[in-house]
Amino acid sequence: MESLRFRVLDPELAVVRQNEGDPLARLDPGGEVWAVLRTPGELTVVCEASRVPAGAEVERGWVALALQGPFPFGVTGVLAAVAAPLAAAGVPIFALSTFDTDVVLVKRAQLDDALCALGEAGHTLVS
Repeated sequence: MESLRFRVLDPELAVVRQNEGDPLARLDPGGEVWAVLRTPGELTVVCEASRVPAGAEVERGWVALALQGPFPFGVTGVLAAVAAPLAAAGVPIFALSTFDTDVVLVKRAQLDDALCALGEAGHTLVS
């Protein structure tokens, strides 16, 4: 995979777990970045940390690294090209995909490690 370009999106994000019966209406996912994924028995919402309802099961402290696409659906290895150097650096990720690109969440506390690992892998941070 050739060098990828990415940018850091500013708001602190949270990953919220909702039970199947919990109303999505409890969340106000507005903001620059948010996503909703439902699987049998679970609903996961990624949203700005300030928008998480009280009492929700939540993992806070994430920041988004948005890859600059678009990437055609037939292109392989985009996410792996980012995930592999981050894994080697001990940086856990939470991955999301849109129609055009991929977004990788890393803990804000490990952002410097993530940026270093991605730079060493040949990827470029853009503003």
